[in-house]
Amino acid sequence: MAVNTNSTLLKRLIQQGFIDGDKAQRLVVEKSRQYKTLPELLIAEKLLDANTLAEVAASVGNHLTLDLEHFNPASIPDELRNEKLTRKTDMLPLSKRGRTMYLAVVDPTNIAAIEDFEFNAGMNAEVVVVNYDKLHKLVEKLFENAYNSLGGGDSDWDLSAMGVVEEADDEGVSAQPDKEDQPIITFINKILLDAIRKGASDLHFEPYEKAYRIRFRIDGILNEIASPPVALATRLSARLKVMSRLDIAEKRIPQDGRIKLKLSAKKSIDFRVSTLPTLWGEKIVMRILDSDSAMLGIDVLGYEPEQKQRYLDALAQPQGMILVTGPTGSGKTVSLYTGLNILNTEETNISTAEDPVEINLPGINQVQVNPRAGLTFASALKAFLRQDPDVVMVGEIRDLETAEIAIKAAQTGHLVLSTLHTNSAPETLTRLLNMGVPAYNVASSVSLIIAQRLARRLCPKCKQPEHIPPAELIRQGFREDQLDKITIFKPVGCEHCTGGYKGRVGIYEVMPISPKMADIIMENGNSLDIASQAQLEGINNLRQSGLIKAAAGVTSLAEVNRVTKG
Repeated sequence: MAVNTNSTLLKRLIQQGFIDGDKAQRLVVEKSRQYKTLPELLIAEKLLDANTLAEVAASVGNHLTLDLEHFNPASIPDELRNEKLTRKTDMLPLSKRGRTMYLAVVDPTNIAAIEDFEFNAGMNAEVVVVNYDKLHKLVEKLFENAYNSLGGGDSDWDLSAMGVVEEADDEGVSAQPDKEDQPIITFINKILLDAIRKGASDLHFEPYEKAYRIRFRIDGILNEIASPPVALATRLSARLKVMSRLDIAEKRIPQDGRIKLKLSAKKSIDFRVSTLPTLWGEKIVMRILDSDSAMLGIDVLGYEPEQKQRYLDALAQPQGMILVTGPTGSGKTVSLYTGLNILNTEETNISTAEDPVEINLPGINQVQVNPRAGLTFASALKAFLRQDPDVVMVGEIRDLETAEIAIKAAQTGHLVLSTLHTNSAPETLTRLLNMGVPAYNVASSVSLIIAQRLARRLCPKCKQPEHIPPAELIRQGFREDQLDKITIFKPVGCEHCTGGYKGRVGIYEVMPISPKMADIIMENGNSLDIASQAQLEGINNLRQSGLIKAAAGVTSLAEVNRVTKG
């Protein structure tokens, strides 16, 4: 009987007498009906065992075979792992060398599936044939906890099963893609899920003349995770713009959008999307806005006990101004949201003006500023003061008008929280003075300043003590009487972390404005005078707080030097 199949493996099995034409034809039908692979059906129906299947498959094209009995799945690079494609195809990338990956397969004649792996990884595939049973045992070991670490379990977090759920527009129409774009959709969905799984804060999609690069910012550091063909740059950017509800035809000016991914009935993730025209196409940067990060308790942010108490004391005041300062990406938003969550009670009216509103906080009135429409920080603040507020949060004090209104609010019975971009707490006060705010207003309204940085945490599973000469420790800032009591650790790197680090911790300078500091401000003192007074009052600066974290084994001395410029 003539068998209607394109499978070279199936034809070889017929030639060698393992199955007849009728069974082969039935397998073709069942394969299509049940969405199963040919090896899966052959093994399930016990038409031949896994070892025999591997021998026959390897003979088709004289492929090499590999025994996976003692292969360690932890050695598989993260960027090669694709659970959806692996389970769908009975193929698993094992390692890479340069732009070549070594792909374990059960059916080497499934060329379409091999090409899917090549597309997803942006690499060429070198095929090795493996035992079906051993491959599946390895796959289960590799992916058994892939999604559980996210808190939802496999079914809750499998984007491949659920699809990407996009927000509908005002008419209820969702941005649904054409079916021919499915490979691009699959690739983008995988990238987004990988970013969430790895705890990335930002994703960068970057076109160049002869390459296309995708990078994740993990624990504050950018890492390249994929390099798809540069010919796909336009299709990738178009897909992201469709998901973000941006104008696909407009490629000459920057655009801003948002994506909402519903991962389960109880869990969704927002992405803030920014496009930028560059020489070779549109660069797209996505920031992950996970509301869970805004719900963190103050105890997990890394404040030392006395720093935490100073923040709580300031939040308990009925009026005054709390300022959080630091560079972009230093965790200012999380610190502010943590404070707002503490204040968010039924008795308190809280309003915020943000650009943009990053995370939705139930119970808080959040306003997205829109300068083009005339809704600025200053105008929003003016409106807040007519809305009977108890607490006001301004995303950033950028100009004198906003500063003056915020200070007026702080002086008239309101608690005001905001941010500034300065390098230290003392410099924040002089920044306000340089804006043109009168010294007496600064001295009487600002109650607390928090300067902060984010340092990478050492991986607890692989960190090792580091020998540093005593003279060097003293030069770094430790006191001589501390040397016998501290152990400095260094990063090593293992399967549980990235380069020896896993997660981040805040390093803080928490400076209440004391009467003596207010006097210095009134006497036109500079930031150095204020910093000296802070030291006299026992307030640790960023460098000193970082050294405490290093001495406790939370982070490395090299990381403290990186984030505090020590």
